[in-house]
Amino acid sequence: MNLPDRIADTIRVSMSSRTANAECSEQIVVAVRSWLETFATAVRKVDYETGKALFAPDVVGFGTVGVILDGLDILISSQWKKVWGVTTGFHFDMTRLTCGGEGDVAWAALPWFSQGRDRDGQPFDRRGRATYILHKRDGHWLAVHTHHSLDPSGKPPGA
Repeated sequence: MNLPDRIADTIRVSMSSRTANAECSEQIVVAVRSWLETFATAVRKVDYETGKALFAPDVVGFGTVGVILDGLDILISSQWKKVWGVTTGFHFDMTRLTCGGEGDVAWAALPWFSQGRDRDGQPFDRRGRATYILHKRDGHWLAVHTHHSLDPSGKPPGA
């Protein structure tokens, strides 16, 4: 079975339960949390090299400024380099993490928060949500798909 079919099957199996984390081994949950924390730290530090090490060269992403970002170089130039340098305090709400996976494929969905700067340099809150599909290659979890979007309400859940 090819990778896209395996990813689709893994997501279907994991999402068949209301609590996807229950479908996922503790080992995968720990790996996903570690990956997310490392990525958030890279964003906060504007550390492109650490960020690159977390992504597959053939990643396809959707971003808050880039529409379809096909390949790591395009993801970096069309999304990361336009956002990371004007973002502060980027972090994930790990209390709302939902993830699943099996074997060498995992996925995660959760909200994120940061502050951006408007054209006048004034800070503003940015809230959003993200999904990731990770594939374990040569012992390392790499993102093969990401989707970051702004929260359409701009408000925290329940507000």
